[in-house]
Amino acid sequence: MIPHFKRNTPLITKDPMTALEKRTVGSLALLYSFRMLGLFMVLPLLALYAGDLPGATPSLIGLALGIYGLTQALLQIPFGWLSDQIGRKPVIIGGLVLFALGSVVAAMADTVYGIVLGRTLQGAGAIASTVMALVADLTREEQRTKAMAVVGISIGLSFAVALVLGPLVAAAGGLAAVFWFTALLAVAGVAIVVLLVPTPPKIGTAHDEVGARAGLIGRSVLDPALARLNFGVFVLHFILMASFLVVPGFLEQSAGIGRSQHWLVYLPALLLSIAGMVPLMILAERWGRLHQVFLFAIALVFAAVAMLGFTSSTTVFYLGLWVFFVGFNYLEATLPSLVSKTVFAGGKGTAMGVYSTCQFLGTFAGGAAGGWILQHMSMATLISMCLILAGVWWLFVLPAGQPSALQQDQLRDT
Repeated sequence: MIPHFKRNTPLITKDPMTALEKRTVGSLALLYSFRMLGLFMVLPLLALYAGDLPGATPSLIGLALGIYGLTQALLQIPFGWLSDQIGRKPVIIGGLVLFALGSVVAAMADTVYGIVLGRTLQGAGAIASTVMALVADLTREEQRTKAMAVVGISIGLSFAVALVLGPLVAAAGGLAAVFWFTALLAVAGVAIVVLLVPTPPKIGTAHDEVGARAGLIGRSVLDPALARLNFGVFVLHFILMASFLVVPGFLEQSAGIGRSQHWLVYLPALLLSIAGMVPLMILAERWGRLHQVFLFAIALVFAAVAMLGFTSSTTVFYLGLWVFFVGFNYLEATLPSLVSKTVFAGGKGTAMGVYSTCQFLGTFAGGAAGGWILQHMSMATLISMCLILAGVWWLFVLPAGQPSALQQDQLRDT
């Protein structure tokens, strides 16, 4: 369940950020967008280009698309915990090096199995929770929602740029060129961390706090508000991966658009989605209608999946693509901000790791399970599964709730 807010209360403070906070948010948003750009660029490509590789099947293509989510999910909490011990920046740099290595392996691959291996190594650079924790370390409580929202928006922008840039790079040099480009983005990310990102004060962890951190993981999993948000990000990324097993094929086979021209479809849909997001953000942030807008955004994703999966009309398909981008980008930008409201100081890396783990489990499941379903069952089955998950998420969020146990503890401490 999303956190409780008073009606008609603005969600973002008017208090300006300090220079350090602006530098923190700007540099980390840039870092996050570079990393996610590298991951998102293959979304509109793998289902098309990987099919030309020896041994390719729908199951293996789906596995290649989603496998990075499995290693991300397995390592988010360990990396978040490690960042609590040795510092955020060393963990982030190490993760970017792993991501660059995976990109090089994938770029040099001549079989689908090499792509799977490279994507696995890319996912081993599991720094999402650590980056979010560093944002929280270097911003004040009253600025944290704004900071998380900026990072979330940067993810949405990187998603938009990736869907346009990926086909253009692939048209120039194939799938290998895309992976070489993502390796360069990882190197640029290391430079951002070293040169631009502020270093937070070292916060040591005493041995008697280890049990408390383990307890935090359990509370983060079991708390009703966090559980609903974690389930939501799982569903959102499951649907994203599953959709991009279907969308590129429709554009090439049904709409008759060449691979190198797919960006001509994605670009206007993404630009127009910004216009669709603006009224949602105004309603949510200025008028305190977050709960209602959140539900509406989930409904948009549900409607879009139905249009994308069950139409033979190109016009309806394009409309569904636009509706999907409106709902997805709004939810992707909003979820991290909501999660940040229930994270304890001193354990932010661990707590955000639970959220990121669920996000990347959804990525893995959407790609791997989606590919298997396409090969052994049907596209209609895959679309139906996405609709069921979106519907369950909407029902979980529907009840108007009270503040979570974590929020109640925070209120007692203030």
